[in-house]
Amino acid sequence: MEKEDLKIVNRGLEDEMELSGYRLCRWKLVLVGLGGLCTGGFLFLLLYWMPEWCVKATCTRSAVRDADVALLQSTDEFKRWFRAKVRIMLAPGKDPYDNLASQTVSHRANDHAHNPSDSAPGKITRNPEDQHVPKRYFTLHSTKYFWNESIQNFEVLKGLEDLSMTCSSVHSKHSAGLNKNQQEYRRFFFGLNEIDVKVPSLFKLLIKEVLNPFYIFQLFSVILWCTDAYYYYAMAIVIMSVISIATSLYTIKKQYVMLHDMVAAHSTVRVTVCRGENETEEALSTDLVPGDVIVIPSNGIIMPCDAVLICGTCIVNESMLTGESVPVTKTDLPNPQQDIKGGDGDAIYSTEEHKRHTLFCGTNIIQTRYYTGEMVKAVVVRTGFSTAKGQLIRSILYPKPTDFKLYRDAYLFLLCLVAVASIVFVYSLVMKIINQEPVKEIIVKSLDIITITVPPALPAAMTAGIVYAQRRLRKVGIFSISPQRINICGQLNLVCFDKTGTLTEDGLDMWGIQRVEDGRFHHSEEKADDKSLVTTKFVSCMAACHSLTKIEGQLSGDPLDLKMFEATGWILVEATEEETAHHDRIELTYVKPPNQLLPPSVTSPEQDMELSELYELSASYMIGIVRQFSFSSALQRMSVVVRQIGERRMDAYLKGAPEVVASLCKKETVPDDFAEVLEDYTKQGFRVIALAHRRLESKLTFHKVQSINRDQIEKNMDFLGLIIMQNKLKTETPGVLEDLRRANIRTVMVTGDNMLTAISVARDCGMIQPQDRVIIADALPPKDGQAAKIDWHYADQPSKQLNKPTKLEEMEIIMEDGHSVDEMRIQEQYHFAMSGKSFAVIIEHFQDLLQKALKRAHAGISLSELEASVASPFTSTTPNITCVPNLIREGRAALITSFCVFKFMALYSIIQCLSVALLYSIGSNLGDFQFLFIDIAIILVIVFTMSLNSAWKELVAQRPPSGLVSGPLLFSVLTQIIICLGFQIMAFLLIQKLDWYSKPDFYNCFVPHHMDDFTNSTKERIKNDVNTTVFFVSSFQYLIVAIVFSKGKPFRQPSYKNWPFVLSALILIGFLFFIMFFPVAEIDDFLELVCVPLSWRVSMVLILLGNTGMSVFIETVVLDVILWKHVFSRDKQGSYGISPAAPTPQGGIDQFGTKCLTWLCCRQKKVPKARYMHLAQELSVDPDWPPKPKSTTEAKPAPHPDDYSYQIEAIS
Repeated sequence: MEKEDLKIVNRGLEDEMELSGYRLCRWKLVLVGLGGLCTGGFLFLLLYWMPEWCVKATCTRSAVRDADVALLQSTDEFKRWFRAKVRIMLAPGKDPYDNLASQTVSHRANDHAHNPSDSAPGKITRNPEDQHVPKRYFTLHSTKYFWNESIQNFEVLKGLEDLSMTCSSVHSKHSAGLNKNQQEYRRFFFGLNEIDVKVPSLFKLLIKEVLNPFYIFQLFSVILWCTDAYYYYAMAIVIMSVISIATSLYTIKKQYVMLHDMVAAHSTVRVTVCRGENETEEALSTDLVPGDVIVIPSNGIIMPCDAVLICGTCIVNESMLTGESVPVTKTDLPNPQQDIKGGDGDAIYSTEEHKRHTLFCGTNIIQTRYYTGEMVKAVVVRTGFSTAKGQLIRSILYPKPTDFKLYRDAYLFLLCLVAVASIVFVYSLVMKIINQEPVKEIIVKSLDIITITVPPALPAAMTAGIVYAQRRLRKVGIFSISPQRINICGQLNLVCFDKTGTLTEDGLDMWGIQRVEDGRFHHSEEKADDKSLVTTKFVSCMAACHSLTKIEGQLSGDPLDLKMFEATGWILVEATEEETAHHDRIELTYVKPPNQLLPPSVTSPEQDMELSELYELSASYMIGIVRQFSFSSALQRMSVVVRQIGERRMDAYLKGAPEVVASLCKKETVPDDFAEVLEDYTKQGFRVIALAHRRLESKLTFHKVQSINRDQIEKNMDFLGLIIMQNKLKTETPGVLEDLRRANIRTVMVTGDNMLTAISVARDCGMIQPQDRVIIADALPPKDGQAAKIDWHYADQPSKQLNKPTKLEEMEIIMEDGHSVDEMRIQEQYHFAMSGKSFAVIIEHFQDLLQKALKRAHAGISLSELEASVASPFTSTTPNITCVPNLIREGRAALITSFCVFKFMALYSIIQCLSVALLYSIGSNLGDFQFLFIDIAIILVIVFTMSLNSAWKELVAQRPPSGLVSGPLLFSVLTQIIICLGFQIMAFLLIQKLDWYSKPDFYNCFVPHHMDDFTNSTKERIKNDVNTTVFFVSSFQYLIVAIVFSKGKPFRQPSYKNWPFVLSALILIGFLFFIMFFPVAEIDDFLELVCVPLSWRVSMVLILLGNTGMSVFIETVVLDVILWKHVFSRDKQGSYGISPAAPTPQGGIDQFGTKCLTWLCCRQKKVPKARYMHLAQELSVDPDWPPKPKSTTEAKPAPHPDDYSYQIEAIS
């Protein structure tokens, strides 16, 4: 098939995929069926595991529009394959947004949402002569993809945003709602409005788990062992696998139930739906479709969909989605005036751009406000899995594979074990053929070698460390909905923090105000509730320009707004529900100063009552809030339109980032020293808010204000002054950041505050050390034919051009460990600070400076009182950042535990494989109960107790390896394999060369057994002195490597504090010594052991002592002291040929030894694998890096017209 038939779906999105079409082929299906029968079903299993092979083996390539099966491959680095069956449903139209005014309804179509292919004609019809239209679609990851003839591709119907509607069209075309006919028609395409997290039945989960390749291999092993009469061992492995499967099923089922309960809160909500201008009806939320208009009840609701407000105001708690528990005010979508429709003021509606007007699914509507009898209405925009909450749930249900080296290396580890088994398999095959054993014996015994090398307890052993870590995290208030990420947290080397509420306290304290009059700053004043200021525009702006509301009589809203309003001492009054039908919108919310702040009354007793009432009305100085323009992070400001009681004209008040507010004010009202005063406050770490005022024209009536664009209000303002807020650090912040700094974990601040304030806070909390430099990168996009450029300046000498708007996203990128090869060159630490806009320009135009940006965090923590949140995989109920080092410590402990288990299981497999191979060479084998004792009593007990080591009490600079294929781990495993094999072979050969080996009368206990006298009985072939020797030596070797591998510091607590492990190891060692030196006939008969001479038992002890001493020396002295510190060190000062800035205080011999080891093991000039380390190495020798103060970097187009890269030119 032509390459052109390869389609791209979800282009530009995270789940972008390539799509190919296939049609089922009968002769291929027949061949696959025959092949599956001939292979005993193995071919079916292989095709089940490999979707790509399955499709290509049973189908032929076809055009996508005619396909029966869709084969999709993700375009990300994982290149995952998916298979989906293309179905056909009969719909009464092609486009879900068709106008169906002429249609008639005979039945409801709710039953078609789950399986549209079953739709029957006659459910919804146009005219009798019209035919239903076949609509091709397939479902993948709870998302339907419909075939679109116009674009000749499959596409996802998300909702009303597909129409690219403007804000005005939302009001004009969609505010009336849908009739029932239109609603049911659209439900054909969008399905039921539900985020259906189906909890799979235990049977389905069991089948999926059992079809795992590992358990299929276990099944094959059990069958093989049964043919070899290892019934007890096979039964034990079956029981172990059943327990492992049951544990896994319980965990998976529990996670499904938890997720189902989290999303089921809105599934059966009853809503009021508008069916025309004045007609409403009650309906289930599952019946909603995009385009429906719903009424938000005054007592609140859990939103069942994404909807845009078209009338009224809502107070919303969005903690379920964002983790932030501060209530947010949502206002109705602006409706631009008729004469400016289609202009700049009539923007295309987007849930992201208009999120201040959008109610998101899963959020809790706490309270609503409606005016003059109007209802609070919202137009449904997206339903089901297309909603914001639905997309989060999809990311949990169908997560991307974890790009973690440990999990990739795990498969390589198993392949290595299989490779070793193959070598021993060939060896045993040759030996048994030479010994002329029966064919059945040769096949069974040879295959037995392969089954021994894959440990049956591996899945359960690998999850044990994570389960224990999750339990410890729960005790310190950290909960997880993705336990597999705990291991990843052990490798974190960068943490991004929000500032307000994370590094600093949630609340802001009022430090003071600095008013402006006649274009000049007054002296700073401490309080805003002074009687002399009560009637000033400055205090009026503080009291009116906010989004606060009352919830159950308590003021609620943004902490900054709360502090600012409380500082005025004013009172906020909202009308009761009964009053709303009799009052205009202006009177519903108003603010007024308390009586004690008002000027004293001058009314004389002689004045009549009417004059006194008029004076009291004017003296009350009540300000009614006519309209709010909510705070926008993109605009960095909010404003309100107000009217003072008794006044005809209205006023506009504005607050926001000082640079933005100043740019919207008349130049003559902004003080000349504005930049210097602002810089002085921000460098001290204060949060600075600017205020402005404008007297509106008298022609602006109440109704005109409701539809006016905010840009027409927020201009030609009078600058009022500055509010200075103090944001105190949380007491835990400096200590935690210092711990992270000592652990070589980079810390980054991402905040919406002023850049200089952020830098000041970073210095105060220790994120930036006092001696470090901060370089501000101010990137400017191309303009008027000039190339994009970056202006560099140091924070200590910042640019005075602060009138430019700065996006409320600040990012600090810390470049560390940049050291010159010249040891005498002093390298200072430097940090970068840039605005979000500058960062965007650098990504687009300076890719050589920033070649790869972090798109997705490996782990996220939400500080929330909830135990589970879809906002992040981890949730901490502790409201400070102490959870970060706790999570990293437990992640490191879990990661090291995983490595310990892998290493131990590898040694266990190799040791047992060698034991069997040695015994095969003399026609023997380990007995059924010997296998049972080793696997159950030793391996299982040791694996589950060695995983109990808790995390080390502090973070260290050294990081654990990221994968199994790393220098330290490979050295450790290979050396221990050589040691164990060497001592086991030594014991095997020595016993056969001793004098008593061929003298039966030499035995001083029981009857001698050796291979010269064995009969054909299986029992007699097992019970011999070589078997007994190999059993004792190998059993002790399992315990030796377990103790050697079970390391504590620096990532875990010492093993002697893990009392279950110590107790288990001591009991096993004591038991083995007991049956070795004090034989018990019953035990020896059970384990099929023979009694060997005392001298040989002593010799075995000496061999084991030598084994122990060698293993401990290699692991603790050679690896941990010599190689780890000098060769495998993760401290990048000593890596990749980059010397430290100052010579280390070591002797000449130590330096020579270090250089030799480095040269031998990793070569002096080795290029680092990590991209950022490679860049750090290049930058460390670049004389032009870091950029010089007051210099400029320009991006110039490359000379070749087809090359869109940029050349970097530095201009001082």
